[in-house]
Amino acid sequence: MKKIEEARRILEKYGQGHINVNTEELADQVLKIDFEQLQELYEQAIHKTNVINNIEDIKPVKAINPEKIDKKQIDEYIKTGEDVVKSGKFAIAIMAGGQGTRLGHQGPKGTFEIELNSKVKSLFEVVVDKLKEAQKKYNVFIKCYIMTSPENNEETVSFFEKKNYFGYPKQYIEFFKQGEIPLLNKQGKLILGEDGLIKLASDGNGGIFYSMAKNGIIDEMKKNNIKWVFIGSVDNLLVKYVDTLLLGLAIKQNVKIATRTIVKNSPYERVGVLCKKNGKVKVIEYTELQNEMRLAVDEYGEMIYGESHIMCNLYNIEAIEKASTKELKYHVAEKKAKYINEKGELVVPEKENCYKFEKFIFDSFCLFDEIAILRGKREEDFAPIKNKDGTDCPETAKKLYEEYMAKNA
Repeated sequence: MKKIEEARRILEKYGQGHINVNTEELADQVLKIDFEQLQELYEQAIHKTNVINNIEDIKPVKAINPEKIDKKQIDEYIKTGEDVVKSGKFAIAIMAGGQGTRLGHQGPKGTFEIELNSKVKSLFEVVVDKLKEAQKKYNVFIKCYIMTSPENNEETVSFFEKKNYFGYPKQYIEFFKQGEIPLLNKQGKLILGEDGLIKLASDGNGGIFYSMAKNGIIDEMKKNNIKWVFIGSVDNLLVKYVDTLLLGLAIKQNVKIATRTIVKNSPYERVGVLCKKNGKVKVIEYTELQNEMRLAVDEYGEMIYGESHIMCNLYNIEAIEKASTKELKYHVAEKKAKYINEKGELVVPEKENCYKFEKFIFDSFCLFDEIAILRGKREEDFAPIKNKDGTDCPETAKKLYEEYMAKNA
């Protein structure tokens, strides 16, 4: 009872007395919540403090375009990267904590299936295919760490077991869970889910560093002499998980982080763009970008802020370890979330009713003086599956993937 009483006292103190704590499980949840932080995040949400208003201290970045580099230099970068991969000092991490809800799919997003070159494959199988290709090419099994969420971890692991890890050795695929943070409604109140517990959401892809540390992944990597880790998402069919050019470029430039970008297809494409603020590389999310910056062009008519972040990031193990000790800022997003009201009724909202708080991986860039930026091509590097139809849907991703495979057969 002491635990329950303490939870009730805390809720009353922070204006959350509408939550009726009547189980130890719910009390445990309450006792783990940082209410001071939640209050600050709510203030940030209602005052929209994330929007970039002052553009004077924001500068564009310069990306390296491989087409403007001597082929001999490119070959040197690739060989340098390949040597690291062959030595077993390279691993990949896949961010796969999401559900396939927006695709009309029940289950983890990585289990979503799509027909590619007349064969139906899940997104997870596409990832493993690339690992198997790399194994044949470099004669080494690359370790793959998959970040799940508490919501989909059990189903994800079960899926891999059922599929016999798609023929890849089980010991080279490891799962770990990302963190969570409570949702708040538009009035700043906690909400309950159908299970009677406070409704939580993942803390964003930027939580990967802390989650790696918490789950012992960083320690394991260091023990196995892993020096470089490529971190990518599960839903981009064209992502180069074993990106030896990017790896070689990072090593030659003596930097701890590298990222592959593409140029935005329009000022209003919903992607974050790279820039420099106070001399450090950062990414401005599309929700935070002022219209004046979206439309700005140089003397050649090219977008000044057009270098977009596509979640193709490479980290030295030292960079991962450093980022795991830093508190990256939270960004705010409006979401629809079902909840149980005070009468015990299930409410299914028709529009956004909650604030979700998430960290973004690119906020780690500014922890370092320099990062390497390599410009890729949309048709070679970016075939995301985000929506059921329209932009960035299975149909558009399939077309890009099949065209790329045919061209590089």
